[in-house]
Amino acid sequence: MTGERPLCSVVIRAYNEAEHIGRLLEGITQQTIEDVEIVLVDSGSTDETVAIASRYPVKIVNIQPEEFTFGRSLNWGIEAAGGKYIVIISAHCYPVYPDWLEQLLNPLADEQVAVSYGKQRGADTNQYSEHQFFRQYFPDTSQPRQGHAYSHNANAAVRRDLWEKHPYNEHVTGLEDLAWSSWAMGEGFDISYVAEAEIVHVHDETPAQVHNRYRREAIAMKQILPESDFSLWNFLRLWLSMTYSDLLQARRENVLGQHWTSIFWFRFLQYLGTYQGYRYSGKIDAQLHRAFYYPPGILSEKTPAPRKIEPIKYGDVEE
Repeated sequence: MTGERPLCSVVIRAYNEAEHIGRLLEGITQQTIEDVEIVLVDSGSTDETVAIASRYPVKIVNIQPEEFTFGRSLNWGIEAAGGKYIVIISAHCYPVYPDWLEQLLNPLADEQVAVSYGKQRGADTNQYSEHQFFRQYFPDTSQPRQGHAYSHNANAAVRRDLWEKHPYNEHVTGLEDLAWSSWAMGEGFDISYVAEAEIVHVHDETPAQVHNRYRREAIAMKQILPESDFSLWNFLRLWLSMTYSDLLQARRENVLGQHWTSIFWFRFLQYLGTYQGYRYSGKIDAQLHRAFYYPPGILSEKTPAPRKIEPIKYGDVEE
């Protein structure tokens, strides 16, 4: 880094991301911008995530499952960071080009821009319908000043001075990025979408994980926009229309036979989870946050750590 305070800090939230974290960190070290600090917020990983990250110049922040929320883990990471700008990327993502950071930060040179976010594309393991989602929400054309509050913290940059005025919401079950960008627009700031700041967002989700993700985000949307609604009619209309759209696109690409089953279940569980999330009326507490992020039993099932010392070999000792 060229000065006492880095130009930007890349904050990564991770839980059991050993399969992906090394590729992301390698991609960050290959960027055209060198004045970069990396902060990893680990949420209790039990695999080699931290060990792999430790091979790189990374500051590691630990948050326990009992304390985890999406907004809190991000706030802790930013609190530990020193950069003028904060770049946020998911641990299972990686940049496509060496000027990813440069492109993502360019809009923030304008003090009127509060947040910029970049293009996302899926990997080979992503479900077909999620590829269509990425194409819809992250087009190939940039929008220097978009007219709505959408942003996405899998690939985004924010001004630290604005975060200091308004940290991320620590109580929502997701969509903390939408809550923050909505606040920024309400304060008169702009949001920039940068198609050139492209990342690959790797998912290999089971049907249960897809349902869980969209239910969690719908609960959050209801927290953020209490007057919003998602009716049974919305569920049926969107499930049928988006499934039909995906099937047509898959047919055009001559891959319908390969993907038609995943199209049906992905779109069904996407909108079923959304419908159920809007109807959730239970308590939003730490237990609910953990249920959405951690595997069942993560706090109650204790796995003993291996011991380096050999046990006593008693052999044939007489009793």
